[in-house]
Amino acid sequence: MNINSLIRFFVLTLITNIQTSSYAQTIDLPLLNEVARDEQLNTKLDSLSSFCVRPIYYSPSLSALKQFFPGSKTIVAIDSLQQPSKQLLFLPVSLQQQYNAHHPYGWNDGSIIPAKGYQDQLSFGVFLKNGIVSLQLQPETVFAQNSSFPGFSSQQNDSIWRSYYNMVLNVTDAPERFGDHSYKKILPGQSFVRINYHKLSFGLSTENLWWGPGVRNSLLMSNNAPGFLHLSFNSSRPLISSIGSFEWQVISGKLKGSDVLPEDTNKTFNGQKLYIPKGNGDRYINGFVLAWQPKWTKGLFIGFSRVFYQYLSEVPATFDGYMPMIGKLFKGRLKNEDEKRRDQMLSLFLRILLPKEKAELYAEFGRNDHSSNAQDLLLEPEHSRAYIIGFSKIFDGRKKDVKLFSEITNLQKTPTVNLRAQESWYAHYQVRHGYTNRGQIIGAGIGAGASSQTVGLQWGEDLDRIGGSFERVVHNNDFYYNAFTPLQEWQKHWVDLSLNLNKSWHRKSIIYNVRLSLIHSINYEWYYKNADNVSAGVGITYLF
Repeated sequence: MNINSLIRFFVLTLITNIQTSSYAQTIDLPLLNEVARDEQLNTKLDSLSSFCVRPIYYSPSLSALKQFFPGSKTIVAIDSLQQPSKQLLFLPVSLQQQYNAHHPYGWNDGSIIPAKGYQDQLSFGVFLKNGIVSLQLQPETVFAQNSSFPGFSSQQNDSIWRSYYNMVLNVTDAPERFGDHSYKKILPGQSFVRINYHKLSFGLSTENLWWGPGVRNSLLMSNNAPGFLHLSFNSSRPLISSIGSFEWQVISGKLKGSDVLPEDTNKTFNGQKLYIPKGNGDRYINGFVLAWQPKWTKGLFIGFSRVFYQYLSEVPATFDGYMPMIGKLFKGRLKNEDEKRRDQMLSLFLRILLPKEKAELYAEFGRNDHSSNAQDLLLEPEHSRAYIIGFSKIFDGRKKDVKLFSEITNLQKTPTVNLRAQESWYAHYQVRHGYTNRGQIIGAGIGAGASSQTVGLQWGEDLDRIGGSFERVVHNNDFYYNAFTPLQEWQKHWVDLSLNLNKSWHRKSIIYNVRLSLIHSINYEWYYKNADNVSAGVGITYLF
């Protein structure tokens, strides 16, 4: 099955129904996205945006923020429907700090790395616009104390170490610790240069992307890792057509390695070295996402996303080499696809708004390996699958709104692994840096072979809110079953139980946020030893 004709249909439909409007800048702070999404549930914001393709270049959150920051030149200018042809704006200055007492904990924090001890991230910048061209320079500086902590136990036996190398160290580039010294980086952050025409935008960017409806996790694109350099062709506002509204993005980019080696590269099993050197970590990534709101079902968003990645040195100079996302949905003969030495992931997602109930339901279903043909898909749709299911609902309180939310994510292998080869999500035996950028997974932050369950409550509204959640995370069960099934050790799953508290508020032109997580790790690092951890964060954002 070829999707070229389907893509041509959508492109023609969208282009012929474009309405004039020019937007270009983003203020993609997680808190502002959360505020805007809640405003949509409260029917204070229209249902045009799916919140499944981010950054959102027209920033619907800004409309809700004008009442809190009436003197902010940045917010007023971006939210204006008739932007001037020339602009020079200072972007918010944001300082995010965190501290982990025992071992690394946390995800969805961009260029912040998994580390023990103190860490901070500083973001600042400017936005310039001249006609259809816009430039955003918003670098990020990161400093991490990066203290030592107990890692994978040296007391594990040789067969378990063999599984650890085969299932983790040799097929992903996600270091436990980023070297043995403090970590310092200056990264381009949320920067871009763009050409904008009506509701279309083309540019070069290092922004973080988020695809899909998930809040805690996303299967293909999230802000868990630093943003990567990419060309982007996307809608800058939902495009209205005769069959509904569309949001979409096409990217081609470059992923970087961490350049961090495992702690012991000389470990052997039966005289053979376990570690296989990875070489240059630069990889090519090509993907797209499409979210559609049918005009007949307002508040229903249906989406599809697909990503290919492989080593840059192995990309053939052909259309299929540079744009594999437009290729066949079924891979045909296995040998032909294996010879291309690349990995594919795709997902289907939906989000349903229920305005009368002030609620939303969402789900994402993904495959880490495309089926050989339609019969293969019908026989084993669960092969190499992952999924996210979530909901949130706002209850009217006497003084403050109360939001109940929950999300379940599962990336673990299915029983089909007993019959046929199956890779863990974000790992690959040929592209052995895996689906990572600068040492962190681009998709769901819980990591390969993991699962999580989250439930929480939040009080308040707009920027002033306080909340709490309980979360259970099972670390890499794919590795666990491979390593421990032969030993019949069924009591060594590594499970984190966390109680998380957070609060945000604003005063004048400043937004504050604080977070505290108490984590109890059962069988930390898959060993008969529990660990208690404290993870805390404090952030401050100043809007000009």
